Amino acid sequence: MYIRIIHFISFPLLTTVLTACQLETVKSEDTSTQVKIDSVPATTTPGNKSPNVTDTDALDFDDYDAAFNALITASEPHETVWQHVRAGFKFDTDYDHKLIQAELAWYSSNEGYMNRVMERSEPFLHYILSEAEKLDLPTELVLLPIVESAFQPFAYSHGRAAGLWQFIPATGRSFGLRQDWWYDGRRDIHASTQAALQYLSNLNEMFDGDWLLALAAYNSGQGTVRNAIRKNERLNKPTDFWNLDLPRETRSYVPKMLALKEIINHPQDYGISLRCIPHVPGFKLVNVGSQIDLALAAKLANIDLDTLYNYNPAFNRWATPPEGPHMLLLPADAADTLITNLKLLPEEERVSWQRHLIKSGDTLGQIALNYDTTVKHLRKVNHIKGNNIRAGKHLLIPVASRNLSEYTLSADQRLSSKKTSGSGTRIKHVVARGDSFWKLSRKYDVSMKEIAKWNGMGLRDPLREGQSIVIWTDSTPTQALSARGSAANTKKSISYKVRNGDSLSYIAKRYNVSVNDLHRWNDIKGKYIQPGQRIKVHINITEQNNGRG
Repeated sequence: MYIRIIHFISFPLLTTVLTACQLETVKSEDTSTQVKIDSVPATTTPGNKSPNVTDTDALDFDDYDAAFNALITASEPHETVWQHVRAGFKFDTDYDHKLIQAELAWYSSNEGYMNRVMERSEPFLHYILSEAEKLDLPTELVLLPIVESAFQPFAYSHGRAAGLWQFIPATGRSFGLRQDWWYDGRRDIHASTQAALQYLSNLNEMFDGDWLLALAAYNSGQGTVRNAIRKNERLNKPTDFWNLDLPRETRSYVPKMLALKEIINHPQDYGISLRCIPHVPGFKLVNVGSQIDLALAAKLANIDLDTLYNYNPAFNRWATPPEGPHMLLLPADAADTLITNLKLLPEEERVSWQRHLIKSGDTLGQIALNYDTTVKHLRKVNHIKGNNIRAGKHLLIPVASRNLSEYTLSADQRLSSKKTSGSGTRIKHVVARGDSFWKLSRKYDVSMKEIAKWNGMGLRDPLREGQSIVIWTDSTPTQALSARGSAANTKKSISYKVRNGDSLSYIAKRYNVSVNDLHRWNDIKGKYIQPGQRIKVHINITEQNNGRG
C-alpha cells in the first residue's frame, strides 16, 4: 500500500514524508486526490536525527521505494494527536457567522503562521490534551494557547499576562502559580496548564455550562461578561455570546478559537496541512531534588541550553530556585540521559561556589546583585540573620558555571536582547518622578506599546523613580517635541462617562493607558468611581486597535 502511494506523490512531498511525517494530510499533484496518514513514526529529540529516520538528501529517485519501506518497517507507528483532539470536540458552532468566517480567511491565508505554531506546540500538545481529557473538558480548549500565545513559551503581553495560557499576575497567584525572582509559574508548562484548565472549568460552571461565555470571561474577566449579560437582560436582549456588548478583543477572541476548531476538523477545506504530531508524550518530568545550574543540567541531558529553557520557560535565572521547584521538563531520551548522569554527580556539585571577601561598604543587596542571586539565599547559605555583615569576613556564594550572557533565555538576557533590538537612536532614559508611559511616548514620539516591548514590561507595570528605560527613536527629544504638531491628529483627550460595572482598571485597559495615569489626570483618590462620573482620558488613537498576537 505504501509503495503504491509513493508513485503518486510528487518529489518534494515524498522527501517530507520520508524525513519524519511532517504533515497529517499529504496532497498529490492531482489536488482532488488526498492521502491520509493515520500512523506516524516515533518522535525524536529536537535537533537530533533518529537512527530510524533515513537521510533522503543523498537518495536517487530509484532508491525511494526501498528507503520508504525501510523507514516504515523500522519505525514504531503511533496515532496522531489530531485524531484525539477531534474526537473530544463538543462545541455546537455555526461556522457561517461573519466573525468566524473572517478568522477562517486569515488562518487559511497564513499557513506559514500555522506551521510555526504547530511546530512550537509539538512537545506540549499531548500533555494538554491528556489533562483536558482527565477533567472531561471539551478538547477545543487544547487549541486555546494558539489564540493566547501562539504557543510561544516566553510570551508576555502589554497587559502583564505571561506564558502559554497568558495568566495575569493576580489570577496566576490565585491558582497557585508562584511568581518571584527565580521562577514564574505562569510560564511553567506543567503547572500553568493544570491551573488554566481548572480556571476554565470554574468559569464554565459560573456561566451555567456556556463555554463561549466562559471563554469570553477567560479573556476579559468574569465581571465584564456578567455586566454585559445584566445590560442585555435590562434591555430584553439575548444574553448569548454573540449578542453581548463585549470589548473588541473579546469579540474576536472566541471566533479565533472556533475558526481553529474548524480548521483542525477540516484542514483540507482550507488548504492547510496539519503537522503530523504523534499521540505520545512529548516530554518527561525529572525531579532533580535540589538546586541545579541549568547549563550543567543541559550538559548532563546532552541537549543545548536553549532547548532546556524552551521546555522550562518558568526559570528566570541561571539555576532552578534554591527552594524549588526542581522539576525539569525534558525530551524523553534527554530525561533518561539526565537521570543516569545525575547519579554520578554529588549533590554539592550541582552548582558552583565562590568565596567572596567582604569589603568595607559592601551590602548584602549589592553582593546579591553582583552575583545574580538573592539576599534571602545569601542569608540562608551563610547562616546570616538580618543584614549586618563584617568587612574581612567571607561569604559563600552560588554562581553560574558559565558567563551569564550565555544563558540567553534567562529573564535578564531576554530583556537585554529586547533593549538592543530597536532601530534608530538608542536613548537611556532615567525615570523621574511623575513619568508614565504616556509622557515618555509623547516626549520621544514613539508608542507606549513600543516602550513597554523594548523594556520587557506591560503597560500596567509601574515605572519606578531612578529606573533606567531604553527607548529607540529616529529623533532626539527636542525633534520629537517639534514634530508633535504634525502628529497631533493622533493624540486626543476624551471625557468618558462612567457606566454601571466600570472600574478604573477596565477603563485603563480599554484605552491602553495605566490606572496611575487616570489617577493623575483626574485627581482621583482611591480606587472607587461612580456611575455618571466624568473621567478625562488622554489617548493615542493609533494605539486603540488590538492586533493579532
